[in-house]
Amino acid sequence: MLRTGLGKSLVSLFIKVATAGLTYLGFVVLSRLMGAQDYGFFAFGLSLATILAIGANFGQQTAILRFWPEAMVAGRPDEALAALRAGGAITIGAGIIIGLAVAGGAALLAAAGHGPVLHLYAAAALILPLALAEYWSAALRAQGSVWTGLTPRDIVWRLALPLAVAALWYAGVTLSGWAALLLTAAVLALSLWLQYALARARRYEIAPGLAGLRDYWRKNGAASRAFFLGTVLDSAALNMDIIFVGLLVAPAAAGVYFNAFRTAGLLTLFMFAITLVVAPMVSQHFHAGEMRKAQAITALCAWAGFLFSLVVFAGFLLFGDQIMSLFGGSHDDAALLLIILSVGLLVDAATGPSRIVLMMTGHEDAYVRIFGAVIVAGMALQIPVIMATGVIGAAIVNSLARIAAQLAIAWYARRRIGLDTTLLGALLVNRLSDSHA
Repeated sequence: MLRTGLGKSLVSLFIKVATAGLTYLGFVVLSRLMGAQDYGFFAFGLSLATILAIGANFGQQTAILRFWPEAMVAGRPDEALAALRAGGAITIGAGIIIGLAVAGGAALLAAAGHGPVLHLYAAAALILPLALAEYWSAALRAQGSVWTGLTPRDIVWRLALPLAVAALWYAGVTLSGWAALLLTAAVLALSLWLQYALARARRYEIAPGLAGLRDYWRKNGAASRAFFLGTVLDSAALNMDIIFVGLLVAPAAAGVYFNAFRTAGLLTLFMFAITLVVAPMVSQHFHAGEMRKAQAITALCAWAGFLFSLVVFAGFLLFGDQIMSLFGGSHDDAALLLIILSVGLLVDAATGPSRIVLMMTGHEDAYVRIFGAVIVAGMALQIPVIMATGVIGAAIVNSLARIAAQLAIAWYARRRIGLDTTLLGALLVNRLSDSHA
């Protein structure tokens, strides 16, 4: 079981390492070929679109990872298929509505004369492609496909975007913030078309559908709302800092913070890659009553993710200045921001796949309460701290809030579910019995 999980996780890691490299390359190219202010508008718009795209998923990217294996284990393939199609329909409908709402808000700001708004229009166009990419990736991974689920979204468009930007620059076209966002939306849409074609060719289910939507929502609406809140909180924890800095400091400062945060995120690359694979496995084994297997999977995830994160953190300590200088321009305090943010993410890695365990075992409400309380309190604190101390204060609050939230979630998983998601979980594998906690 561990060999299978680790094998797929290494494939996922390979894709995610390539993704991280291409993403980093894209940010470096855009940062160097766009002005500081335009790059700040791009970072602001991308962060805003990412948060709203997660909202447009309405938790369905997490729901399908739980409901598909749960229904298949129970011998109900028709129910699994209905859940997949309903989740796609919800994602598309919500993505269109939210995109139109953002465009309408931008029009109101323009009419009131409140500064540049073109990047808001472009962000609105990016919401649906981002939301659909997230859902289709989850739906394919729930069916056991890693390559088809990840490659088009993570490799193709992240390779095509910097190439397109560089080609335009060599042709004498320097992209503004809104133009870069629109180009991102167009390239991602083409990648989604490729993913759909590949999925159909390999006989994976991916198409949305309205049939059975009402029954699906009646049965799973409460859980979907919790998944929605949980994923929105996750996205907000990763993006609201950048938005706050852009609003309260300056667009250029938002670009610096964006680069530092995205670079620090490399710490959790393997943890993220492996959770993409083990999420449906945790759901399958837990709902089958196989607690020892579920604990073994979480222990593997925790140790593999933490060791990778520790190596990356050491690299940041030694070469932080050189890494951040790749983005060019003025990056004051960027290396310090990188280290501060990395500390919180290193502790995050040490607590293992705590979020996934709560989501996949039916404790999504507890996750929302715990994580939401800590993160929202941290966001409220960030506003006065940013106004008083700038970007350094934003990073410190972010790191402390993340540490507190992850420790609380891991404690809950151990006490209420019976699965220890931390590094200590490896000691429990042979002490659990194969029955629900």
